[in-house]
Amino acid sequence: MNPETPMTPRAAWMLILAASAILMITMGARLTTGLFMSPINTSTGLGIAKISFAMAIGQFVWGAAQPVFGAMADKWGSSKVIILGAVMLAAGTALTPFAGSQWTLIMCMGVLSAAGAGAGSFSILIGATAQRLPAERRPFAAGFINAGGSFGQFVFAPLMQAIIGGAGWVVAMLTMAATTLLTIPLAWPLRRSAGLAAADPSAPAKAVAPPGIGLGAQIKIALRDRSYLCLHAGFFTCGFHIAFLVTHLPGEVALCNLAPGVSATALALIGLFNIAGSLSAGALSTRYRMKSLLSLMYAARAVIIVLYLLAPKTPLTFYIFAGALGFTWLATVPPTAGLVGKLFGLRYLSTLFGLTLLSHQVGAFFGAWLGGLSFVTYGDYTWMWCADIALAIGAALINLPIREAHVVRAADLLVKA
Repeated sequence: MNPETPMTPRAAWMLILAASAILMITMGARLTTGLFMSPINTSTGLGIAKISFAMAIGQFVWGAAQPVFGAMADKWGSSKVIILGAVMLAAGTALTPFAGSQWTLIMCMGVLSAAGAGAGSFSILIGATAQRLPAERRPFAAGFINAGGSFGQFVFAPLMQAIIGGAGWVVAMLTMAATTLLTIPLAWPLRRSAGLAAADPSAPAKAVAPPGIGLGAQIKIALRDRSYLCLHAGFFTCGFHIAFLVTHLPGEVALCNLAPGVSATALALIGLFNIAGSLSAGALSTRYRMKSLLSLMYAARAVIIVLYLLAPKTPLTFYIFAGALGFTWLATVPPTAGLVGKLFGLRYLSTLFGLTLLSHQVGAFFGAWLGGLSFVTYGDYTWMWCADIALAIGAALINLPIREAHVVRAADLLVKA
């Protein structure tokens, strides 16, 4: 596609829907791993701490894989990367039931399947669509794609819990492995086009690298930019929150003497409400400064967690908590990706956004791992909730100094034209 030739509405929707469906499957596989912790522990006797560490490795690898696969996508095209990731994710998930030690569990669940999911995740999918869409449609597309990941959590959490309860966790894992292969035909609309979309007209000229600059030079420019580093710090907190809850919410529910179905329903509600949150974040990013939206979402998380800690621990409390937190869950992704595009343009968006996701997953590693250590050491997750609150407040503050140009709206562009 020539960058001066706009996509037809039908082609644009096919692109966005394919990317959203891929993320639905890969995130559905990633965000339901906590449901398997107790069955794996019962089957292997490894203990919660060791299994938590394996899942924490998976959180980190998922993030570390994204800038690597993002660079591959920038060079060779997104569809090839997604197909490779599908094979890795399916293989790692299918082999997990045969892992009898911590190290084999780390290799299957923590390395192979996590890296495969990273190849079909945010940085590759949002980067692939942003390069083909006009600037005014990118925030909406990012929000819509992100909503696909949330829908995957909404669908797969109760589905996997039902299969675990009815046929066992091994059958559930193998079912998930087979499902992940559906991302292979979905990768077709994301094959490389002949050109890239035009640059964002609101991007600061001094931040965007000149044409022809190499990837290494662009990364050096980004890592010297204070705004980019602030995004990393905020996204670290986001990863900490998400991984802790995805991994240990079933354990928190069990501590409250509630049925396992409560945790599956809560995880599904997080995904359902984040569909609305993601779409809202994408739409609002076209009207308001994205750094302000991020700061507001992180501050809201601190308030939500405080209210949860003060409330009686009933199923209704967990459902309200899940819905409220779910609205901000992964709604941070569209404005974060949008800010990276504004700061540095689109040429290496998959790589640069992938690096922010690496910081996200460093936080996720600590969220999953320290949650297990907190449970083993203290018998509950009190200290983790306190850390969640402190980090959320810090993330809300650190996003405020980000340098962001005024929003350029589609109506403004039409007037100028």
